Amino acid sequence: MATFILSLGIIAIAFVALSLGVIFGRAPIKGSCGGLACVPGADCAACPRKAEQEIS
Repeated sequence: MATFILSLGIIAIAFVALSLGVIFGRAPIKGSCGGLACVPGADCAACPRKAEQEIS
């Protein structure tokens, strides 16, 4: 039970730290858009490399 409470506390501290960064004007948290989303020929509307793939 102590391990669960400790883990929950660490995760809560991480969420609070991420939230404070966003609240105080840092860039919003965003995903990496990597992995299968950027495979050549795959259709991913959010992939930053999509324009490059369409030109090729």
